[in-house]
Amino acid sequence: QVQLVESGGGLVQAGGSLRLSCRASGRTFSSYAMGWFRQAPGKEREFVAAISWSGGMTYYADSVKGRFTISRDNAKNTVYLEMNRLKPEDTAVYYCAVDRTRPDTIVTIVHYEYDYFGRGTQVTVSS
Repeated sequence: QVQLVESGGGLVQAGGSLRLSCRASGRTFSSYAMGWFRQAPGKEREFVAAISWSGGMTYYADSVKGRFTISRDNAKNTVYLEMNRLKPEDTAVYYCAVDRTRPDTIVTIVHYEYDYFGRGTQVTVSS
């Protein structure tokens, strides 16, 4: 089993930036694709970004493309989400997730295709 712990959330004004981190347990982190999802109150969980296990492939939701950057440091078992030019509509609980099955050439945006999720970190963007 893989355990994921997110950190870095908080309150920020619109136009500001935050950097989320997600640290994974286990020695095979570098073999797993990783993703970020978010869920706002009253809404369904939505895909934000994904990165292949080598970091060579990334994919973003249209709503965050050009503003958010996903990256990973396999030596630290950590995946990051750099969020810039934040908007009030980015307010949500952000979750990282691990996908243990896809090869390095593929990432998925479908939440039920990920094996484990962390507990999440709250991001609040004030207008």
